[in-house]
Amino acid sequence: MARKIMGVVGARPNFMKMAPIWRVLAGKAAYSRVLVHTGQHYDDNMSRIFFDDLRLPKPDVYLGVGSGSHGAQTGTIMIEFEKALLSERADLVMVVGDVNSTMACSLVAVKMGVPVAHVEAGLRSFDRTMPEEINRMVTDIVADLLFTTCAEAGENLIREHVDARKIHFVGNVMIDSLYYYSPLADASPVLDTLALEKGGYGLVTLHRPSNVDEFGTFKKILDALLVLGERCPLVFPVHPRTRKMLATWGTVPPPDRIRMLDPVGYLDFLKLMKHARIVLTDSGGIQEETTVLGIPCLTIRENTERPITITVGTNVLTGSDTGTIVDEGLKALAGGAGRRGIPELWDGRASERIAGVIDAYFS
Repeated sequence: MARKIMGVVGARPNFMKMAPIWRVLAGKAAYSRVLVHTGQHYDDNMSRIFFDDLRLPKPDVYLGVGSGSHGAQTGTIMIEFEKALLSERADLVMVVGDVNSTMACSLVAVKMGVPVAHVEAGLRSFDRTMPEEINRMVTDIVADLLFTTCAEAGENLIREHVDARKIHFVGNVMIDSLYYYSPLADASPVLDTLALEKGGYGLVTLHRPSNVDEFGTFKKILDALLVLGERCPLVFPVHPRTRKMLATWGTVPPPDRIRMLDPVGYLDFLKLMKHARIVLTDSGGIQEETTVLGIPCLTIRENTERPITITVGTNVLTGSDTGTIVDEGLKALAGGAGRRGIPELWDGRASERIAGVIDAYFS
C-alpha cells in the first residue's frame, strides 16, 4: 500500500522548494501525495501565479488562513491543519523553509504522532528577534528527518544536540528549481515588456518588517536606492506589505531611478534576476540564487541564515545604513561579483537525494 506524504506550502518561497520534490515523488509508485496550501500568501500575484509557473498541481487541500498577527495566523493554521491531517491520515508531513506554516503544521503533526520532514533544516541567523528564526528552531527540534543545504547547517543542529541520525545533507532544492525552470524563464518576454536591456538595470526586493514597517529605517534604505538608481536604474517588484507601507507614508520614488512594479511570477522574476547588473534584497532564497547565477547581491539585513552565500558566493551584508549600501553598491556596479563559487551539492539533484532518504526511512 502506498505511503501518503502530505506536503505543506504557505508562502511564495515554499512553492519553489516543494515543486522539485513533488515532481520526483510523482515518479514513485510507493507514495501517494497530498498537497496542502495553508493560504498564508493568498494574493494571486503571490500565490496562484507561482502554481502556474511551477506547474504545481492544484492543492488538494486549501486552508485559506489569510493574513494576521504571528500568533493569530499560527493558531489558525494549526486549527485548520489538524482537521486536514485527521481527514487524510498521512504517513509523513513534509514542510519547507521557515514561515509560520512550516512551524505550525510541524507542531500539529508531531502532536498527532505523524513524522515530520523539514527541508532546509539547520539554517540559523542567530537573531531571535526574527520570527523566521523561531520557526526554524522549533521545527528542527520536533522533526524526524532534517534535510540540510550545507555542512554548516548540520553543524548548527549538532550544536543544538539534535540526533545526528536525523540529519541528511542533500543540497539545495531552490537550486533544483533554478536549474529546471531556467529554460522556461529564458523564454519570458519580461525584458521586452519592460523595455529593459540585459545588464542595464538593478533588481530590488524588500519585504521584511524590520526594513519596511518603520519609516526611519525604510527611508535610509530608500535614500541609498535613489543614489544607486542614478548610476543604474532599479526595477522594484513591490511586495504587498511594502506597497501598503509606501501608501501609508505617501512615498513615491522617481520612476527614472526606481521603477516600481506589481509582484511578478517566478519565471519573469528569474529572468529579471539572471540579467540584472546587481540585486538588492532582504530575501533568503535570492541570496542563494544570485550565488549560483554569479550576480552581485547586496543583502539589506544585519545578519543572514545563509552565510555560505557570503563565504562562497556573491553576497554582501549591508544592514540598513545608507552609506554602507551605497558604498557596497558602487563597488558591485564597478567590479561585478566579488566571489564566484557554487556550494557543494547545489547541483540540481537535491530532490532526488531527499526522495532516496525517504525511501530508506520507510524501508
